[in-house]
Amino acid sequence: MSSLTSNMSKTGVALAIFALVCTALLAVTNEVTKDRIAEEERLFTLSTLSEMVATDSYDNDLVADSFFLIAPAYLGNDGPKTVYRARKNNEPVAAVISTTAPDGYSGNIDMLVAININGELMGVRVVKHKETPGLGDGINIQRNDWITDFDGRSLNNPDTKGWAVKKDNGIFDQLTGATITPRAVVKAVYLCLQYFDKQQSLIFSTASGKTIDASD
Repeated sequence: MSSLTSNMSKTGVALAIFALVCTALLAVTNEVTKDRIAEEERLFTLSTLSEMVATDSYDNDLVADSFFLIAPAYLGNDGPKTVYRARKNNEPVAAVISTTAPDGYSGNIDMLVAININGELMGVRVVKHKETPGLGDGINIQRNDWITDFDGRSLNNPDTKGWAVKKDNGIFDQLTGATITPRAVVKAVYLCLQYFDKQQSLIFSTASGKTIDASD
């Protein structure tokens, strides 16, 4: 009996040591990869920003000249959204606003929406989503050029009724076999334009790195 107890005790110690080693390895792995993942995300963001805002149109650092905005009524959820500012000779050129369409077919659709100082869209890009492959994922520029139909649009182009998919009597195409996904994106982009129109002064005057809660 004592031998069995001793063996069980040794097994327990071995398992405990194994668990500690695994935990330590996971911690080390996370620490090693954390900076690499952060750098990859930064480079992806920079690449996406440059797709929408021509690099020769501004002379500041868009990432450094950014702040965080909480405005769920316009930007999709309660989390802070990053707002990047483009300036030339210290004059505002454009803002790129992170926003979320919360009502995609499979959940949140995270986007970047670039708007110039005149309130015109310079581009829209989806950066994260879980939409159905072969259907809703047509919102990705890599899969389909559907998203480019926002280029040059504004609150007045089209009018309010036009800011909808064709199935809802708007001007924007549906994706083949998918209506919920483009409907959610169109709505989110329109709300983002509305916020820019209402709060352009705040967007370009807020200190970099600051978090503004505009929930009300």
